Amino acid sequence: MYSLLLAIIYLAFISLGLPDSLLGSAWPVMYRQFGVPLSYAGIITMIIAGGTIISSLMSDRLTKRFGAGLITAVSVLMTAAALFGFSISGSIIMLCLWAVPYGLGAGAVDAALNNYVALYYTSKHMNWLHCFWGVGAAISPYIMSYCLMSGAGWAAGYRSVAGIQIVLTAILFISLPLWKKPSADKGHTNSGAVSLNLFQALKIPGVKLVLVTFFSYCAVETTTGLWASSYLVQYRGVNTETAARFASLFFLGITFGRFLCGFISERIGDKWLIRYGIIVIMAGILLVGLPVGTDVLSLFGLIVIGLGCAPVYPAVIHSTPSNFGRENSQAIIGIQMASAYTGSTFMPPLFGLIADNVSIGAYPIFLMIFAALMLLMSERLNITVSKKSIDQSDKI
Repeated sequence: MYSLLLAIIYLAFISLGLPDSLLGSAWPVMYRQFGVPLSYAGIITMIIAGGTIISSLMSDRLTKRFGAGLITAVSVLMTAAALFGFSISGSIIMLCLWAVPYGLGAGAVDAALNNYVALYYTSKHMNWLHCFWGVGAAISPYIMSYCLMSGAGWAAGYRSVAGIQIVLTAILFISLPLWKKPSADKGHTNSGAVSLNLFQALKIPGVKLVLVTFFSYCAVETTTGLWASSYLVQYRGVNTETAARFASLFFLGITFGRFLCGFISERIGDKWLIRYGIIVIMAGILLVGLPVGTDVLSLFGLIVIGLGCAPVYPAVIHSTPSNFGRENSQAIIGIQMASAYTGSTFMPPLFGLIADNVSIGAYPIFLMIFAALMLLMSERLNITVSKKSIDQSDKI
């Protein structure tokens, strides 16, 4: 049963990644059909992000009331319905309306699944599961591309992914009995745990530090991915095709890195994975920004940043129960998800303003500021957690 549930969770992580890259793949066709400016994609993504932040903050109460399995199944059903809604939308207003359940479903399933895995499974599975998220995010653009090239249109692409989500929803509902008492629980339960609101959670030592760490990580990851090609072309003079190829290799570095980290995570531990990851990120940023005549180091630096990013997100999530207590993990992971979405939503546009008004050459400086902040906050968190453990030992 343990292995069957784990396989279902792997499928759920694929479903989590499937919708994330659809809009970007389809928007070059969609905005012309709707007769709106190209920039209107930002409105839709902001609405989706707002929904994910709200549902992430609500995930603690919802999961403790209904259970992780039901929340996951209902959330995937919501995203399936939203994707189908996108496919039948005839105006930008309809897209914006369907973006609400799109975001609410995504945030709830993200927080519920991550907490469940952090509680009941080892760190290797956390890395591999997030690798499978990358598989889902990589599959959907191919589906959309096939539908566009075959003449079926972008709506068929959305309906295809919605159909996959519906099948996964059915599997999740059938699997609900498996979610109640996983054999990996080893006697630990969350019985008697009370739900924490945002202000109560922030009073727990170290929570503010991990939120800034997560915010900074997502600022680095999303800003790197969004602006890599523009920086290489406009500032480094790299040709467009080469820039696009290496920008995509950044994401490949994350996915491949998480696959590799699954083999070593249990020997190294979450704390060192985070530390090593951030140091590798900073090394990659230095390579990107080195003022040398060749572009090889800059291109290679993007791959290095991706490899450095690989272990950070899964390790921060997986370490939450041990850092803050199993009884508090769902609430704190939900808040972490909200902090992550905030960073990934607002920091790339902020750099866009800097690029427009100052210089796109500030790209590596911007990334390094957040990487340094990430390292500082994560190290302070380690000190806080160690001090708390010592204080608890002294009381015993």
